[in-house]
Amino acid sequence: MSQKDNLVRRLLIFTVGLLIMSFGIVLMIKSDFGVAPWDVLHVGLFYQLGLTIGTWSILVGFTVLGLSSIMIKKWPQFGAYLNMILVGLFIDMYMQIPFLVEPDTMLGKSLLFLLGMIINAYGMGIYLSAELGAGPRDSLMLAIQIKTGWKIATARRLMEVMVLIFGWMLGGPVFLGTVIFSVAIGSFIGFAMPQCQFLADKILKKQIQKNPENQIERGARL
Repeated sequence: MSQKDNLVRRLLIFTVGLLIMSFGIVLMIKSDFGVAPWDVLHVGLFYQLGLTIGTWSILVGFTVLGLSSIMIKKWPQFGAYLNMILVGLFIDMYMQIPFLVEPDTMLGKSLLFLLGMIINAYGMGIYLSAELGAGPRDSLMLAIQIKTGWKIATARRLMEVMVLIFGWMLGGPVFLGTVIFSVAIGSFIGFAMPQCQFLADKILKKQIQKNPENQIERGARL
């Protein structure tokens, strides 16, 4: 396979993964059962300042990428910018779908949230398997780890807690699902990732060469 064909296939895997991941995010938002910490911030900003949830995802992503670039004095990989823009656009696209209505019962809310979480995990696994670079939040996590020497898990937890508190203060939707996501998403991705990587390797017809940043990124996700 030529280098060009390989890149095209990786971009296709990457984009499909982001489409699926974004759909999972929107299902969790629509469930009214709580969302992931970063989405608590995005929704809180939407409540307070308008625009759209997807727009805030992009704007926060730009801010995060800028901060991480300043910290490590290095521009993020191309995939970080593509991730940031596409996820924001896809979230807004899915939010406009009329049949995605909020459930009325607690059972319906919890089931929709669980479905969204599963879809989110597989979408994340697919996009990560393309290995086109860390997204904005993961770029900041890596920057904190490099600057402080902390473990990846410590840097990630600090980010998530700070973002969650700020988003909650803005009125973002913190509920039981937020706790479930924070505790369980690593296990969900850990289950989905090997399957997604196997599929990606089949599509690419060879094992992608791993680099240290991608390995750190995957370890942090799991």
